[in-house]
Amino acid sequence: MHKNILVIGGTRHIGKLLVQKLLGAGHQVTIATRGRAPDPFGSRIRRIKVDRRDEAAMRRAFAGVEGYDIVYDQMCYSPLDAAISVRVFAGKVKRYIVASTVDVYRTLLETRDSPFAEDDLNVLALPIDTRYPWHDPAREVESYVAGKLQAEAYLYRDGSLPLVTARIGHVLAGPEDFTGRLAHYVDLVRLRAPLRYSNAAAASSFIDAHGASGFLAWAGTQDFTGPVNAACDGGLSTFDIFHRAGMALDEQVYALPAASPAPAGQLSPFDYPRQLMMDTSRAASLGYRFG
Repeated sequence: MHKNILVIGGTRHIGKLLVQKLLGAGHQVTIATRGRAPDPFGSRIRRIKVDRRDEAAMRRAFAGVEGYDIVYDQMCYSPLDAAISVRVFAGKVKRYIVASTVDVYRTLLETRDSPFAEDDLNVLALPIDTRYPWHDPAREVESYVAGKLQAEAYLYRDGSLPLVTARIGHVLAGPEDFTGRLAHYVDLVRLRAPLRYSNAAAASSFIDAHGASGFLAWAGTQDFTGPVNAACDGGLSTFDIFHRAGMALDEQVYALPAASPAPAGQLSPFDYPRQLMMDTSRAASLGYRFG
C-alpha cells in the first residue's frame, strides 16, 4: 500500500538513500530541509523549505497539512527538537520514526561486557534539561550523545506520537561520510602514523548506509513501536578498523596501546575503553535480519 511520507532531512547520507528506497516502493515522499543542499530527486518528490529547529517556522510550514502516514525524523538531536516534533505533529501522523544511535548506550559502558538490549536503557528515568543551549553550533559535538538521549526521553515521556526510535550502529558510508570518522583511520594509514588505542577488544556495532536506510524503510511498513537496535552482525574495534584500512591500502600499520583507557572517542572516533555492542534480537523477533 502506497503511503504519504515526510522525511525531515533527506539530502545526504542515510536520508538520501532512504528517500530513494521509498520512491522505489512507490510512496509519495516530501522532504523538509533548509533548502541549502541539492537533492537528486527532481519532480519525484515534494519539498518543504523550513528550519527544523525553528518551532514557529515548523508550525507555519505544516499548518495546512492534514497529516502523514509516516514521518522519518533524521534531524532530532535534542529535547528541544523533540518538543517541536510533539507540538507540530501530534495527532497528524500514524507512525513517527526517529533515527537514534548506538551512542545512547555510552552511559552503560561500565556496567557490563555483553551487548546492550533496548530495555537495558531506561530512558524514562533520564533527566531532561531544556535550558541547555542545544542549538548552539559550537556545542554540537559535545552535546550529541546527551542530546540524543534526552530527545528519546522527551518523546517517550510525552507519549503523544506513535514512536519508534531506531538505535542505529555507527554508520560507515564510504565516500559520502561527511563525519570524517572513517577517513581518520585511512589518513593515519596513509601518513604511516601509529594508532593509539584504549582496548583492542572493545568492539562496537556498525552498519553501512544502505543497511541503515533499508532498515528504516522496512520499519515504516511495520506496526511495532518503541526502541529497536539496528546493526550488522558482529562488531569491530578501533584496532580492527585501523588494520583493515591498512590491508585495503596495502600498507603496514602500527598500533600502540594507550597508557590507560581514555574516555570514549578521545583517542580516535570509534575508540572505547569497553565494548559498545548492541543486541539485535528484537529486530530479529520482528522479522528483520541484518547481514
